[in-house]
Amino acid sequence: MRSIEQLTEEILSLPSESRALLADKLVESLEFDTASAIQSVWVTEAKRRRDEVRNGSVQPISGEDALAQVRRLIEP
Repeated sequence: MRSIEQLTEEILSLPSESRALLADKLVESLEFDTASAIQSVWVTEAKRRRDEVRNGSVQPISGEDALAQVRRLIEP
């Protein structure tokens, strides 16, 4: 089995286009792990917000009202 150093040396000797393609593939392989971690955080946040609505600590508003509030905040 080749070491990381050997692989690095071999990869760096590839043409730029091949290295870019390999870099894309490596990043894609990492993004899946990141996506599942992000999804887990959002699921936790969604459950927290759901619980706040259920226990009455926050009052929900309609999407239409929420958008109107945001528009008022960002309009000059």
